[in-house]
Amino acid sequence: MIAILGAGSMGRLWAAALPAGQVAFVPRPGQILEPVRYHFCPFEGQTRRVTVPWLQPGQSPDLLLVTTKAGDTLAALSNLLPRLPASTPVVLFQNGLGCQQQVADTWPNRPILAASTTEGANRPEANVTVHAGQGETWVGALNHPGEAQLIPVVQSLAHSYLTLHAEPDILSRLWQKLVINAGINAFTAILNCPNGDILQHPFYQQWIDPLCREISRLLKAAGQPEQPTDQLRARIEMVAHNTATNTSSMRADVLAGRSTEIDVINGYLVRFGQQHGIAAPVNQMLTERVKQLH
Repeated sequence: MIAILGAGSMGRLWAAALPAGQVAFVPRPGQILEPVRYHFCPFEGQTRRVTVPWLQPGQSPDLLLVTTKAGDTLAALSNLLPRLPASTPVVLFQNGLGCQQQVADTWPNRPILAASTTEGANRPEANVTVHAGQGETWVGALNHPGEAQLIPVVQSLAHSYLTLHAEPDILSRLWQKLVINAGINAFTAILNCPNGDILQHPFYQQWIDPLCREISRLLKAAGQPEQPTDQLRARIEMVAHNTATNTSSMRADVLAGRSTEIDVINGYLVRFGQQHGIAAPVNQMLTERVKQLH
């Protein structure tokens, strides 16, 4: 059985994609254990009703997927992991960077893995989950115990209808996604528009090249393949174009009055730059502008 910690859009996508009866959500302490029921709109096909139970006291899952917000992850796992066997693999689906390393450092003897996904999901209503964008998911180990569990984990998740890959260098994959998020999400939140609408906006046009120059220097410091400014911009704009009508998770958080994940995206790049003596004023500006929206 697979347990999912975090019953938001991504958690509900995976709960609907995996075989019925083999998934349970992890409840908060003291939570009433009524099953989670929602309408699921797949990327293709008919809307269907999904019912997912909560993990019951004493139940021990074979695998734990963590789809909480990055800022909530460490506290949520600190409450849960003491009740699970040390051998239970943990797969982190958080955006940005920093959170994943924190978890791996906190539990070095547990199998900790990370996922990078281009699947898109949203919840236009409380009881509706939409698979808004079809993509792929890469899973890789963050520590040595995780390496031994990589293939079994990917095989378990492959029972879903989603596309899975084992990734031997998941950190590089996470950096690639961070670059895209850093170049799109903050702009959509600040400008309050879908992804594609940022491309012609003067604010985006003013700052995208300076942002890409910063990111290029930071990638080099991180030991990632060097990417020139124009190449980074082209990658960012291709994704923004391909997801033109989508609302980024950061914009959705602002519209819903929730805290955003800016600290693990552009904010992470600022802190990484400080650690390596690289100024990142554009990332700092974007981070501060988004925080003003909270």
